Amino acid sequence: MKKALLLITLFILPLGLYLFLSSGVNSFGKLPVLKTEIVDPITFTENTKQIGFKDKITVLVFVGSDIENNKIAIMNLNQKIYKHFNNFDDFRILLVSDKESEGEITALMTQINTATGTDMANWNSIFLNDDSTKTLFDSLESPYLLDENNYSPYVYIIDKRARLRGRNDDQDIEGGILHGYNMESVSTLNNKMVDDVKIVLAEYRLELKKRGKMHRDI
Repeated sequence: MKKALLLITLFILPLGLYLFLSSGVNSFGKLPVLKTEIVDPITFTENTKQIGFKDKITVLVFVGSDIENNKIAIMNLNQKIYKHFNNFDDFRILLVSDKESEGEITALMTQINTATGTDMANWNSIFLNDDSTKTLFDSLESPYLLDENNYSPYVYIIDKRARLRGRNDDQDIEGGILHGYNMESVSTLNNKMVDDVKIVLAEYRLELKKRGKMHRDI
């Protein structure tokens, strides 16, 4: 009897746990694609850094021109999202603002780095005029709006193919479509966005593994 229990503990339970986790990952599926034709910011002439969506999983943030009043939301995003994923080379946060706010954004990044010790290398900024900002925002086709300073509390997950990713079965939203994540809400970042970014990153890791296997098989 003792030998049977020992056998179950050492071999059967770990195997069962592995199968359970494997099936869970497979059934979890992919994060839905909500929009496939988002304007790439690299097309805007005033995007002097020539930053686009290609080859990066991007958290897109319309931070606007009133950086001081939106500071807490950006710090939430750093604490709850960026610090989880900043070690991934293919992940970044992209702030959209105007040229006049460049100094304030630089100062805020320095402040966050000093206060938290966070490596801010995967925080990027582009500075667009009002028309380009609205063109980019409108291409998301989300139900949200920019305020008079071109700020939105909602941030967006854009994949490496410049597609908007989100949820189509969110129980907290009428119709179930979750286009963006409210960075002013710590619970939304913790309970929804962390998981969804993990899914998108896992998708690409799985793709890379499959490609590697294909090359080995060849």
